[in-house]
Amino acid sequence: MSDENKFNFSEEEQQQVDKEKAVEEKKEAVKKDAKGLVASISNFLSELLDFREDTDRDATIAAIKADIPFKGATAWILVCSIFVASVGLNADSPAVVIGAMLISPLMGPILGLGLSIAINDIDTLKRSLINLAIMIVLSLLTAFLFFKFFPTADIMTTELFGRTKPDLRDVLIAFFGGAALIIARTKKGTIASVIFGVAIATALMPPLCTAGYGLAHDFDYFKGAMYLFTINTIFIALATFLILKLLRFPMLKYANSKKRKFIARLASVIAILVMAPAIWTFINVLNEKNFERDAISFIDNELEGLPHSEYIKANAFHDYKRDSISRITLNTFGLDEISETSISLLRGRMKEYSALNETELIVNQNKLRNLDNIRYMEELRSRDSLQLMSQQEKIAFLENKVQSLSKLERDQIPFQDIIKELKINHENLESITFSNEISSNLKTLDTLKVFRLKWNDSLINSETKQKETQKIKAFLKERLDLDTLDVQIRN
Repeated sequence: MSDENKFNFSEEEQQQVDKEKAVEEKKEAVKKDAKGLVASISNFLSELLDFREDTDRDATIAAIKADIPFKGATAWILVCSIFVASVGLNADSPAVVIGAMLISPLMGPILGLGLSIAINDIDTLKRSLINLAIMIVLSLLTAFLFFKFFPTADIMTTELFGRTKPDLRDVLIAFFGGAALIIARTKKGTIASVIFGVAIATALMPPLCTAGYGLAHDFDYFKGAMYLFTINTIFIALATFLILKLLRFPMLKYANSKKRKFIARLASVIAILVMAPAIWTFINVLNEKNFERDAISFIDNELEGLPHSEYIKANAFHDYKRDSISRITLNTFGLDEISETSISLLRGRMKEYSALNETELIVNQNKLRNLDNIRYMEELRSRDSLQLMSQQEKIAFLENKVQSLSKLERDQIPFQDIIKELKINHENLESITFSNEISSNLKTLDTLKVFRLKWNDSLINSETKQKETQKIKAFLKERLDLDTLDVQIRN
């Protein structure tokens, strides 16, 4: 075979090579198109989300420093806004509270804290801390005077109660509200100044007003509200610090190199002190919310099938402990006992809920005996007169007593035991009275058991009163095995 023929490809083989080359070219073209698409999307998102080009650093620093002082008109605006917010919280009106936020000038010292740490400005830091203290004292004094002396201002409403302990949502509102606020502040041009205040007022005004209520009526509420106010302040300052660092605001320069290094170290320490509690608080609040979610889910799902499950669910409660063992408590209070097998099964099921792994399940069971009847029988047996009766008289006497005892057992109310049980589950219940009332339709007589409840009006509103009263009615029906009874609210 000649060399020329040896290296000649057939026409079919040449077509195969051309096809493979065409496929490779198409793949390369697709890759280029994909890279181009990714680049286009990246450029679009960069242009859409990049706000560094719109930043006016000098104007932002000047505006924040100008808003730090609390004096003159700013102080009076703060007093008025706190008063309006206190009225809204007392009236349980979110709309009024929002209206107060629109006129609130709370943002100055908080932004000043974040700015001063971000740019190492020690003088601005001092001014911000002093004016923050003035803002807190002025706000607390205004809220305290309202809740102390205004008629009906001592009522604990839902809006007030919701600001007595930190919630994960409050932390998120504070952080993202602060971030939105500082981004708006750094933008070139003008945005209506009242918008700046709303983001921070959402996180700060209600807790400050609630703290004023706590000073006037209950120091525990003061501590809870001030804790919420403190972590919100930290997260707002943290958001300000991070945004300004992201925007690369210039650090303040000092002629003295030693002073510059000292200020830089001090700012770093303060930044760490601000961020560490913020992270710690966020983790704790997140753990608490996870516990509450799993505890509620456990109570709703795992108690199905138990005797009187609806009653046990309604009277179960969970208690989160940050530094010790958290608990879920079930109460039967004289109803059918939960067997040890069921309790062991429930404890095993708790391990299926990630936030309940270290949680203790407590079951309060109390099969109460009628001690009054036992004492009566002992007294009956000890009577000397019984020994003097004839056999026939003894039989007649005992038959009558047995009939009376049976009726007594049916009609008797273990009032002391019921009081103890209600006191555990209804802390706002002030007093309870019981009576047997006789009613007649002029043909027959009927006896109705009537319970009258008095609630602590300063701690519970009318809607909650009605719900708690219905719970007590359901409990009494189960506890006393009665088809009909009347439960009334006493003024």
